[in-house]
Amino acid sequence: MSDVTVIGAGSWGTALSLVLAENGHSVTIWSIDKGEIDMLNTYHEHKDKLPGVKLPDDMVFTTDLKEACHNKELIVLAVPSVYTRSTAVLMSPHVEKDQIIVNVAKGIEEDSLMTLSEIIEQEIPQAKVAVMSGPSHAEEVGEKIPTTCVVGAKQKETAEFVQNMFMNKVFRVYISPDVLGIELGGALKNVVALAAGMADGLGYGDNTKAALITRGISEISRLGVKMGGKSETFAGLTGIGDLVVTCASKHSRNRKAGMLMGQGMDMESAMKEVHMVVEGVYSAKAALALAKKYNVEVPIIEKVNDILFNGSSVKDAVGELMTREKKEEYYGLGWQES
Repeated sequence: MSDVTVIGAGSWGTALSLVLAENGHSVTIWSIDKGEIDMLNTYHEHKDKLPGVKLPDDMVFTTDLKEACHNKELIVLAVPSVYTRSTAVLMSPHVEKDQIIVNVAKGIEEDSLMTLSEIIEQEIPQAKVAVMSGPSHAEEVGEKIPTTCVVGAKQKETAEFVQNMFMNKVFRVYISPDVLGIELGGALKNVVALAAGMADGLGYGDNTKAALITRGISEISRLGVKMGGKSETFAGLTGIGDLVVTCASKHSRNRKAGMLMGQGMDMESAMKEVHMVVEGVYSAKAALALAKKYNVEVPIIEKVNDILFNGSSVKDAVGELMTREKKEEYYGLGWQES
């Protein structure tokens, strides 16, 4: 089949490498961490991030980035969002013209407010860049539980190529030209998931969770459409789909971190307890900055920022959300004249 490389040996990169291997592709995994590569070479299993998921004996693990990128038909970029730019800088000398890179991380760069695909295009202009996102916890993908994602790219043939590389009977892939909408949905839902976790930590119930999910997608959609994303995208897999799974799943690191904060733990301690990168913490400031830039009201995202960075208590933030000024759910629907 094809030679592919996964850049990043975290839980998501490892799970996707298994999907690609199951589809018959020759897979290389790269990590900057020699200890991580040594572990993978020894056990063919990521003991820390994805225990119990065995990787094929012929899978290659390396710290050599030139070797990892050379002559590969597809490069999957699976590092945490905060390392996307630095990793892209390291990759650029080894990426050939029109080589396809699909980014699978979710986030917005805090300083520049750029999406991850924009960062990759800036640092590796010779590549063709795609994104893949959706409701897809690595733990379940590693166990071959049926999962659906969507691939976005500027050119349909690029999206179709990535779709064909990943798609199988338990991993269904759709395609879309709305790269911006896909990335915004994937990044912003992590911030709302922190709020959902905080509500769980306070002991609130299903009513509260449902309210956060529905009003959260309303915020994400308002901002995303104002920025140029498509409303259909936010009603799909990378909008409401990804938001639901991240707010409700036991696998969600953002929900878990929020839950710990709802129980009284500070942000730094909660992040350490989760033992993985909590993307919502890194995207929260950028999400609020984008909302201010585009003059969009995002009360949930604003309160999450107040809790994370301004010392607000979780319980007070919930009270302030509940007692905001009265509003219509959707404006412009029209009322019958009395």
